[in-house]
Amino acid sequence: MRSSFFGGLLELLYPPSCLACAQVLPARAFFCETCDTAVERVPPACCRTCAEPGRFVSGECPRCHLHPPPFARAWAPFAHEGPVARAIHRFKYEDHPELAAPLGELLALEAHSFLSRAPSLLVALPLHTRRFRERKYDQTQLLAGALAKATGRRAPVGLLARTRETQRQVGLSEEARTHNVAEAFTASSAAAGQSLILIDDVFTTGATTRAAAAALREAGAVRIEVLTIARAFSLST
Repeated sequence: MRSSFFGGLLELLYPPSCLACAQVLPARAFFCETCDTAVERVPPACCRTCAEPGRFVSGECPRCHLHPPPFARAWAPFAHEGPVARAIHRFKYEDHPELAAPLGELLALEAHSFLSRAPSLLVALPLHTRRFRERKYDQTQLLAGALAKATGRRAPVGLLARTRETQRQVGLSEEARTHNVAEAFTASSAAAGQSLILIDDVFTTGATTRAAAAALREAGAVRIEVLTIARAFSLST
């Protein structure tokens, strides 16, 4: 009774709103009607390893076929377009850490099938210390924590660290992206023998994810899967 009272009070003080446009909603939902109709999901025809959309002869996109990644599979429920891209931008760059909880719930719901056969340990792809001081929060760690709460998993802090400051990847070529994040991560020895899910907000070329997964593998992780909210389409098909 007490928890339902406080839940109602919180909804009165902080009514549910659209993740993308912030419109106040009459009932709990992730998006308003207008934004919801514009949400794009990753198509079922995609690379079996990294979820790059398209039909590929080998089942894998050219990137994964020529340069197998250090993770077993990667997936995202949404295309990085429209309302989902807007929601991630608000969460990541516009000082809205409170969006972690609904985004974590949304990811748990949309990635139910992926999660049903995925490891139980979540590892956030971390910010560098300087960027954390600027932003005041690590959005991916918050997302991993929210997803852990929604799915009964664990999301410990400290298994992975970004030890070298890097440029933002936006606008860089694929080669520059790879060079930018090379050896930028170190993983704790506690990762040895672990199977885990690497969590991030957006997967583009996978350069950052590959670098982070490589550090975890070097520390002894036995299996790494990758889950993000959104997938940016990075190859022409």
